Amino acid sequence: MGKQKQPNVQSHWKIGNYQLRLPFIHYRLEAPELIQGVVIFTIGLSMIEIMTGPLGMPYSAALAIVIFGQFFMLLPPMLGVPFVPGFITPLIPVLIVFLGGFEPGTQAIQALIALQLIVALIFLLFGVTGLGRLFVTKLPNSLKAGILIGAGIAAIMTEIESGGRLAETPITLIIGGLLCLYTMFSRSFRNLHDNNRVLRFIANYGIMPAIIVAILIGWLIQEYPSPQIEWGITIPSLPAMWSVTPFAIGFPGWEIFIAAAPTAVLAYIIAYGDIIVGDKLIERSSTFRPDEKIEYNSNQIHMLTFIRNFAHALFFPHPGLAGPIFTAGTASVAERYTFGKKAMQSIFSGTNSLLISLSLAIFILPLVTLFQPFLPIALSITLILTGYLCITVGIQQVNNEKEIGVAGVMGIVLAVYGAGHALLVGIVLYFIIQRETIFPRKSHVTEESHEQEKIENM
Repeated sequence: MGKQKQPNVQSHWKIGNYQLRLPFIHYRLEAPELIQGVVIFTIGLSMIEIMTGPLGMPYSAALAIVIFGQFFMLLPPMLGVPFVPGFITPLIPVLIVFLGGFEPGTQAIQALIALQLIVALIFLLFGVTGLGRLFVTKLPNSLKAGILIGAGIAAIMTEIESGGRLAETPITLIIGGLLCLYTMFSRSFRNLHDNNRVLRFIANYGIMPAIIVAILIGWLIQEYPSPQIEWGITIPSLPAMWSVTPFAIGFPGWEIFIAAAPTAVLAYIIAYGDIIVGDKLIERSSTFRPDEKIEYNSNQIHMLTFIRNFAHALFFPHPGLAGPIFTAGTASVAERYTFGKKAMQSIFSGTNSLLISLSLAIFILPLVTLFQPFLPIALSITLILTGYLCITVGIQQVNNEKEIGVAGVMGIVLAVYGAGHALLVGIVLYFIIQRETIFPRKSHVTEESHEQEKIENM
């Protein structure tokens, strides 16, 4: 028998620890990902709703920030990380709670800048030292669950609260939200999807079909106005973007940095969990592709996430933050990658194609102005999906009634009062409820015997 052929690393130029790849030189462009990028660029546009709302930015500045932010997403896959990068999406509802403590305008933007700088420094520190895995794995399950459950509750609350978007446009968001949850998580849809080519095609585009249907409904029943389409090329307003940088409005004071620190810690915990999910996706898809060896490591992900967040904070502060992975986009690319080399030349041809398309689509002014009135729909459906996922994954983290109680209380505090109060409450409850050694005993009594004693005394 002959030797089994070893997988090859996709062609690249070596730059230190990184692998630089450019289109047409190192990989081909993939048509399905190019099409998908044109569709999902609207998720990035939906962040404008937060920038012009809680942050108080002018629309021209917000649009320019989105353009530059999406171009910076090209950096990780261009340098060898096989993920589609994105936002730290589960943090967005927590961020909105955090920003609620500041006046829209200079103060709120400075709070975002402080948060993004701390997030950048955390990624730098944990990337250089390798402490990220230790930090996250040592965190009690109840606290990790509380963070996710709280983010989920906050996401749903921002939509259903009095005077929120659901109250203003109920038909659009109820239909869009239910359709999104049905196509993403329903067992009955999965059964139909397995036997129907059209439904499989729809499922490949994640949440975008639900957003498009919601837009059409909102327009037809006049819950949203008709778009005023403009022709030409989108030109980012650099002066408007500069006007919201720390060099124009001033750097945050120490009190704002201190206030932002707990939310930044939560951002890292959530982002690290996303990295683990990304690793699993790439590991699984690699088993189907013996022709390609994918080389990357956690340090590269940390350093590139640091660079993106640091650049954001100084030059184009973004409420989505610079997350290491857009999970839905990465999952979509990784799944099609498993179909073989004819379907997708390399994992990097897939990720880069999607991001190139996503970055260039925003320059098509008719597309931008077409979606402009409907940006609240994209944001709302994104938050509804995020809320559902966070609550689901958070509950899966807990193993017994004590962890459930600590996580539940912490989650509610997080949704109502923000990260600082939630972390304090979670840590205190962990020590007084879960820890067996907080009060020394002469004899060892297990948690199970305590539970049995309670039952017998009832």
